[in-house]
Amino acid sequence: MSTIVKTGADNLTEKAGPYLKGKAFGLLTNPTGIDSRYRSTIEICASLPGAELKALFGCEHGIRGDRQAGVKFEEEIDPETGLTVHSLYGRHRKPTAEMLAGLDAIVFDIQDLGVRFYTYLSTLVYVMEACAEHGVEVIVLDRPNPLGGHTAEGGYLQEGFYSMVGAWRIPFSTGLTIGEFATFVRSRMEKPCALRVVPLEGWNRDMEYPDTGLPWILPSPNMPTMDTVRVYAGNCLFEGTNLSEGRGTTKPFEMIGAPWLQNRELCAQMNALGLPGVVFHPVTFTPVISKHRGELCNGVMTFVTDKRAYEAAATGLRLVHRIMTLHPDEFAWVKPAEAESGWFIDVLSGSDRVRKTLHQEGALEAILADWQADSRDWIEARRSSLLYD
Repeated sequence: MSTIVKTGADNLTEKAGPYLKGKAFGLLTNPTGIDSRYRSTIEICASLPGAELKALFGCEHGIRGDRQAGVKFEEEIDPETGLTVHSLYGRHRKPTAEMLAGLDAIVFDIQDLGVRFYTYLSTLVYVMEACAEHGVEVIVLDRPNPLGGHTAEGGYLQEGFYSMVGAWRIPFSTGLTIGEFATFVRSRMEKPCALRVVPLEGWNRDMEYPDTGLPWILPSPNMPTMDTVRVYAGNCLFEGTNLSEGRGTTKPFEMIGAPWLQNRELCAQMNALGLPGVVFHPVTFTPVISKHRGELCNGVMTFVTDKRAYEAAATGLRLVHRIMTLHPDEFAWVKPAEAESGWFIDVLSGSDRVRKTLHQEGALEAILADWQADSRDWIEARRSSLLYD
């Protein structure tokens, strides 16, 4: 398939190059930072005439994508360029004054999923806040939302539950490109940063990633395909439970399970609900990393049969609820490694409501109704930030 869409990286030299001439700048990117000709954004930025690429910035998974989820790292030297890589996934999540010293701008080029708890959105928020404080411009090279520009699901992040997996009051999935998200955040910042978005060309809101003709580079080690992306906004909730979310398998998030799970009965119950656009099938798997490492797990595979009808967030919560009901003694919520983060399900879902009430009669439908109301509100709230039809 030929390339239909041009990304901000494709237009970097033409649209941002003249502006950066005579300036020193930093670049926040990862392996997804490539153009349609497979040139890395690092290479493009380093060759901009008259501009100085002075430093690199790395977020979760690192500048070269060589770190698993949650693995912290500190400042290092990139062996390919010799540039300092400032870590935004270690002691610091927000660029410090020292990191920004001598920089006129930070260029941001990362393929995001448009899902709140995928940490790249949080990193962008922190970068925008730091740049506003220190008078540094943010230049976002726009990239498509893999799920298109219409999807919006899940409830808002509530006050008191902000974290690295949720740094702004948005629902689970945004239906925005990364440039539109930056535009939205800037419009609501108490002290806005200077922001420039290098736009997409040829993209429209009906396009999923495969429609663009662009090369797919794994945004993170456990996001291998579009099938994974489609279920992530719902099945990521299992990271807050004692079930495996499929990390350490070839189908992360598509498969969830545990050694004690009655997977055949669970699939039968889930399929009996007649949920739109999805079928559940029993599987077995043995994770090589993460929860239940080396243990044979009875699992459930989520097959999306109609991508337009499927509702990831609602389906994921219904699956959690059904497992709680089927396994009241085995099922448990878990805390992340960082104890100060509290219960992981709280920061993922955006409040403590799921953890505290989901087991109660009528709570599931009440939560889903409020999530739907939040999503409808979001569709209106984001309207002024849309850059594409």
